[in-house]
Amino acid sequence: MWKDSTVAPEPAETAEHVRTEGTRDADTRVSVVVITHNRREELLRTLGRLAELPERPPVLVVDNASADGTAETVARVHPWVRLLRAERNLGAVGRNVAVERVTTPYVAFCDDDSWWEPGSLGRAADLLDAHPRLAAVTARIVVEPGGAEDPIVAELRDSPVPGPEWLPGPALGSFLAAATVLRAGAFREAGGFSPRLWLGGEEELLATDLMVRGWWLAYAEELTVHHAPSAVRDATARREDGLRNTLWFGWLRRPLPAALRRTWRLARTVPRDAASARAFGRALAGLPWVLRERRVVPGEVEERLRLLEEEQRRSAARRYVD
Repeated sequence: MWKDSTVAPEPAETAEHVRTEGTRDADTRVSVVVITHNRREELLRTLGRLAELPERPPVLVVDNASADGTAETVARVHPWVRLLRAERNLGAVGRNVAVERVTTPYVAFCDDDSWWEPGSLGRAADLLDAHPRLAAVTARIVVEPGGAEDPIVAELRDSPVPGPEWLPGPALGSFLAAATVLRAGAFREAGGFSPRLWLGGEEELLATDLMVRGWWLAYAEELTVHHAPSAVRDATARREDGLRNTLWFGWLRRPLPAALRRTWRLARTVPRDAASARAFGRALAGLPWVLRERRVVPGEVEERLRLLEEEQRRSAARRYVD
């Protein structure tokens, strides 16, 4: 499956010693996985922040076939990082490649333009240690520069999804990969991110497959991730992929009435432009695959997804506009 990927040699052990000498013992429970594509400067900033974390987590970087010298620069400037080089852009599936190699029980995802606040990874591991059926904890997100809360945080904090009393925070129906620490075993059990979805709202399908398996997801106010949105992004392409993936998710997992309802709402509300037309066209072109892979969720999971629909309809953070 990963024949298109090549893995860089393991960094020398002495490189890790240089990074950690004179500091307290590392927290061996959490690894950090970063995917990147042609964002060398943002990635270097993020790795600098991760290198300063008191938890001193192992960091795996998946370079998704960057053409800007990212891999060579990381190998030179941050030799303590385990660098995985893909021969093509794997999108979110690059995280699957890294998690296959993670040896810690938990994995924190991180984008090349975001980083974890000191202490948050340790607190996330404590929560996962304490709650064996908890698959993932999602952090509060602050936007840099300035430190204002991302608008999505209010939705996480006020999630309408019901959950058991033992959850350490509001139950969630999905998660944001770059702000979440997951149980590595649960991630693997659910199959990781779908290669077909590639990137853009890819978390929704995985979150649902985790819930079907009896896992819970929660928001944890005491955890913080910083996000400095990169200017190096194709907003139109990301919107197109996200809309296609939203349609596919509904068709893959929701009962027919719910899938049709969500499709109709999107058709009425997304911008009437070429990007939206392409997204619907690509979604329809994938129908044979969708029908082969369609597995409707059980009633208790569908109820959670239904409760999220009104929030998604009103959300200012989930609009399919550039």
